Amino acid sequence: MSELTITPEMTMEAILAVAPAALRALFQRYHVGGCNACGFQPEDTLAQVAKDHNILDINDMIRTIVTAQELDSQAQVEPAAVRQWLAEGLDFSFVDVRVPEERESGEVPGAEVLDYNDQGKYMGLPKQRRIVFICQDGGRSLDVASYFLGHKFTDVLCVKGGVEAWAASA
Repeated sequence: MSELTITPEMTMEAILAVAPAALRALFQRYHVGGCNACGFQPEDTLAQVAKDHNILDINDMIRTIVTAQELDSQAQVEPAAVRQWLAEGLDFSFVDVRVPEERESGEVPGAEVLDYNDQGKYMGLPKQRRIVFICQDGGRSLDVASYFLGHKFTDVLCVKGGVEAWAASA
């Protein structure tokens, strides 16, 4: 990944365009951006958001955003790689986290549909097991992958671009 540059003068809209992980990272670290009480406007600068939320160390905010974006990039895998792993018969868990309405467009060959009634069964998998998540566009599966990484799983990925990229690469 190229060096990501975030400055205090950048608008949140510009930051989210180059670092979509910023939204989740700022909410997790500072409780910024997740609800009406802690929200911001797209035209607000990072400096303004820091001031509005009494965050004194803007450099820490920037490091948080850059680190989150780098981690998100590392957690994504191209559809072609997953197809190759499936073709080679590699042992890993491939989990479709789309909601039922999204799955109406078709199944993903080789993927197990997430059992929303027993989501905990995945937490019982060995922490070093490779788990690959896929959703419609890559957003939800990245959130799920981040959740698992936060629970000390070490080989968790999501399909970059989700089912949309999966279908386009077929």
